[in-house]
Amino acid sequence: MPAISATPTATSSTSSAWGTERAVLWETLGAARDLGRLQEVARVLMRYGFGDLVRRVGLSGALERAGRLVRSEHVAELATLTPPERVRRAFEEMGPSFVKLGQLLATRVDLFAPEWIAEFEKLQNQVPAVDFEAVRGQLEDDLGGPVDSAFAWFDETPIAAASIAQVYRARLKDGSEVAVKVRRPGIRPLVEADMRLLQRMARILESESPELRRYQPQALVRQLQASLARELDLAAECRHAERIAANLAEEAALVVPRVYWDHTCERMNVQQFIEGIPLGDQDGLRAAGADLPSLARLGARVGMKMLFEDGFFHADPHPGNVIRLEGDRLALLDFGMVGRLSEARRHQVLDLFDGLVRRDAGQVAEVMLDWAGDERVDETALQAEVDAFIDHYHGVPLGDLRLGNMLTEIAAMLREHAVVLPADLAMMVKVLVTLEGVGRRLDPGFDMASEAAPFLRRAMLSRYSPRAIARRGRRAAGDTLELLSSLPGQLRHTLRALRQGRMNVNLDVERLKAFGDQVAHSANRLTVGIVVAALIIGSSIVMTVEGGPTLLGLPVFGLLGFVGAAIGGVWLVWTIWRSGGGR
Repeated sequence: MPAISATPTATSSTSSAWGTERAVLWETLGAARDLGRLQEVARVLMRYGFGDLVRRVGLSGALERAGRLVRSEHVAELATLTPPERVRRAFEEMGPSFVKLGQLLATRVDLFAPEWIAEFEKLQNQVPAVDFEAVRGQLEDDLGGPVDSAFAWFDETPIAAASIAQVYRARLKDGSEVAVKVRRPGIRPLVEADMRLLQRMARILESESPELRRYQPQALVRQLQASLARELDLAAECRHAERIAANLAEEAALVVPRVYWDHTCERMNVQQFIEGIPLGDQDGLRAAGADLPSLARLGARVGMKMLFEDGFFHADPHPGNVIRLEGDRLALLDFGMVGRLSEARRHQVLDLFDGLVRRDAGQVAEVMLDWAGDERVDETALQAEVDAFIDHYHGVPLGDLRLGNMLTEIAAMLREHAVVLPADLAMMVKVLVTLEGVGRRLDPGFDMASEAAPFLRRAMLSRYSPRAIARRGRRAAGDTLELLSSLPGQLRHTLRALRQGRMNVNLDVERLKAFGDQVAHSANRLTVGIVVAALIIGSSIVMTVEGGPTLLGLPVFGLLGFVGAAIGGVWLVWTIWRSGGGR
């Protein structure tokens, strides 16, 4: 529907025009600055059969250059790949920003079918390491001196190399064993160029492609940009680690690496080196005599507390980031990707689970509709599907419930109704599915639903405790008083604008400007076509009239008419071809 707003008119059109011109100027400068990267991305997309996408986002020039690099044998190979495989391999070749985009899309079970999620989950951060000599200068700048001024020993061979940073093992002067994480030199300009490219692509796709609009490309790019900004700031990772450590301080069996702030900054962090067995190494765990069911329950307990009590959680708890220590303790590593669940969002999740337990399809559907926001949803059909879903699980013993499967089915239901989960909830669903998957690999009898039940029960009791009710009451009363106190001023401002004739009603009709431009272009072409036809007819008549100046025995005015018609016709054909109308 058109959005209607009332605003004062003074200088608005001038500032709007200037803002538009400035935006166009900066986009043009950015495109020129990123031309090399545009061509590289276009080349990869073309190689994997996405040439039409490149045309639609306006990179035809880059596409033309990239097209020469596509070989027939590669085209034959593409015929054996599924679309998810082609996208995943293209992301891998396009570099760190696109690898991170794929990892983000792997959390969006509400947007993509399982075969797509499975491919996105294959995207790994492991890449060839940068030679230490390329890192040394940046490292010494951040340390404020030579490497040996801060470390008693430093192994120049990285123990891990990812797309954003690589990790070295070292020892401080006081004998502490540490892991030194260093951001790759030159990674920020590359990421910033990719973000400008992705923002442009998302904006065009959302406005021009109805079939892709439901995936909310601009919102996904904003989410990716925020995630990458956090991951590029290695000091932020340490702040995340300390916050989670404080929240889980009462869990004696969990270890979070200590941060050495004296040697930590945006491009480097130094944390306690923790050696153990990753949960993905089940053979190693069994050889060490680990109690696998106990580890599964501990991991679930930690994850549930972060999600439903703290609202701040480790968003990438894959088996490589969780390691087993002596005494069947666990250590969490790598806090670059974290998630947040507000109190209101946690309440919605509680309502969802409460509705599932009580078999209340109306309550479950109501939560889903809240998540849909302004999207149009067939409420009757949705409630019918929810009712069938709940009935399917009726009578199933709690120990046989697969919480991850249930959440995946709910996400599929939302996907069928074109409901897009808020980003924080999509990440929560992914974490819960991951936790259950890791738990069942450690212990086939692991019961995620039973582990979650106490936390959900405590969260529900806490939600309706007298203190929580009083806090929400005070907040509501404060908001009401604030609204009432500001109302006279807002009313006075509105009446003054009306008296002075500065009130303007703006109708914001989606894509109206683009439609107007298309009509204008079509009208211009039609006008030129009429003029060309008139010149041809008029010149033909002049050619039959005797008298007047001649050239080569032909009337001059007739010749000039035909020349003008030829020029107009060539221009008309060229503009139609350039706009794609000739395809």
